Amino acid sequence: MIKDPEGWQAWEDAYIRSEPADYQRNLRIFEAMCEHARKLGQFPSQDPLEGIEFKIRLARDLNALRTS
Repeated sequence: MIKDPEGWQAWEDAYIRSEPADYQRNLRIFEAMCEHARKLGQFPSQDPLEGIEFKIRLARDLNALRTS
């Protein structure tokens, strides 16, 4: 159990900032996740418009927040 969650979060944030971004590693992780999703039959979606209503509503809500 972490006794000082704020201190832990501060350390974790500092650690992440100190590590350089590794593009190749991130790309390998992304490609592995895409392949895993393909094997599960979740990617790409059979219907390209699946979930479009949610995406439109989310975009409207985010744009409304940005302008207020």
